[in-house]
Order: sequence, then C-alpha cells, then structure tokens
Amino acid sequence: MITLQQLEYIVAVDKYRHFVTASEHCFVTQPTLSMQIKKLEDRLNVVIFDRSKQPIVPTIIGAKIIEQAKEVLYQSRKINEIIKDEENSISGDLSIGIIPSLAPYLLPKFIGNFSKKYPQLNISINEMLSEDIINTLKNDEIDVGLLVTPLNEKGIFETPLFYEEILLYVNPNHPFAKAKEVFTYEIATEKLWLMSEGNCFRTQVINLCDYSSKLEESKHFKFESGSLETIVNIVNYEGGYTLLPELATIDVSKKGIVKSFANIKPLREVGMVTSRTNVKSKILELFAEEIKTSVPQNLLDANNGKIVYWR
Repeated sequence: MITLQQLEYIVAVDKYRHFVTASEHCFVTQPTLSMQIKKLEDRLNVVIFDRSKQPIVPTIIGAKIIEQAKEVLYQSRKINEIIKDEENSISGDLSIGIIPSLAPYLLPKFIGNFSKKYPQLNISINEMLSEDIINTLKNDEIDVGLLVTPLNEKGIFETPLFYEEILLYVNPNHPFAKAKEVFTYEIATEKLWLMSEGNCFRTQVINLCDYSSKLEESKHFKFESGSLETIVNIVNYEGGYTLLPELATIDVSKKGIVKSFANIKPLREVGMVTSRTNVKSKILELFAEEIKTSVPQNLLDANNGKIVYWR
C-alpha cells in the first residue's frame, strides 16, 4: 500500500537532493526515510532515485512519479482547506511570496494588522523574484504571490490589487532635477541606475525608456542591486537618477528629487497571484481587501495612467 508519508518523503528528497537534508525537513531519521522510499520503490517495482549521482537525481520514471506525488499530496491537503473554507474558518497556514521591489514598501502597511485580525492564521513570507514565485506556486510550495502583473501565465490566476506610478528619482545636481519637463525617451543614458537581472522592475524600466545594453557597457562604474534602497543611496552619493515605484517614494530619502514624466504616466500593476486550484478563497479574499485598504486609495484606479508590461 502506498502511503502519503512515502510520497512526502520522495518529494522532499527531490527538493533537497540529499537524503539526510530531506529527513531533517521531514523530522524523521535518515534510515527511516530511506527505508520507506525503498519500500515504495519495491512496491512499484521501479527505481525512483539514481543514488550513484551526487546530488541525487530522480530517474526518468522517478520524475514522473514525483510529479504525480505532488498532485496527490496537494489534493489531500485540499480536503481540510475545503472544510475550513466552507466554515469560513480563518485559520491554518498562509505562505506568501513577494518581490524585493515591493516587500519593504507594502508589507509594513498591512501585514501587522492582518496577522492581529486573524491570530489563528500562521503566516510565512519569503522575498523572491517573480519567476521564482510563479514556479513555487506551480509546485504548491506557496499559497499566494504578490508581484507585478499581468503575467498571462497558464495555471496562474491573477487578481489586480493596485496601480502605482513609476516615478523618476534624481540627484539634485543632475540637470533633470531643475528641468520643467522630463520625457521617458530622455532617460536612456549611462546615468540611469538599474536593478539587477531577474527583477521585473528592471525589465519595466528598460521597456519604458528603450534602454540599450550598450549604455551599460559604457559606464566606468557599473553597479546593480536587488534593493531599491541601495540604488537610491547610489543616486544620492554618486549622481544620476533611477526610477522608483510610487510606494517606494513615500518614505524615500529627501536628498533626491521625485518627478513625474511629461509625456506619459507609466503605471505598474501590482497583483495577487494564486494557483487556479487554490481553495483558500475566503482567506485570500480577506488578504486582498486588507492590502487594498492599506495603500493610498488613488492607487486603486487603473485608469490613472498606462500600464507598463514586463512580460
């Protein structure tokens, strides 16, 4: 008989690619975990993991079994979630992924109040890049992601939450600081500081101003960061300018100048993303409403400007 425990063990080994590490995360001894996986392999008459390689990798048939195991485990967890949702019970676990260009500016506005309202809800939060959020959602490793939408990703359900303006942040000594008008096509120069590769906001900026990689090569001082706060400080002390989402400008250092563009009001759409099979509908509905009430209400209007895509 195949057990859910055995399926959890093979999923853990696939995730960590190491029997000892997997056993630690499953809170069992390594011999117990190994024995149960061997029993499963004997039951199915297949080899799930190639133990001759380091790190351990699944066999071809093993990879298929592991994918099915993930689905079985997810479906088994849904039973309890369905009952809780039917009872409108705001309890259980809620795991959240959020992008770095959003986390410092959005989380403090709502997460404290949300957790106090629902003390029986166990909340865990991880900062991760957009593509990682998408992958972990598909693997059922998190319940919800907060990132920049639209994604148009198969198997992912999107709920737009708010729309923040993309603004220019300029060192006071740069000519843009005193200019009456600044246009998006003017900022594609070597003085523009960008976030590092993998951050969706970097791609939005590049798409907005048609920035060329050749400009990056011309810089004598090259620097990229996953932190907008770090980039702001670089602008403050090294000169030049960067772009910031609106929430990031609310508490930004007063050393620089924040300006809107003259030719367009670019917006980034911030959304909540979930798996299409997620059953925590009541919790997620309350989660979305808490976020909407925590941001300036003018950010809820999608017609305030033009959405800039990153995908």
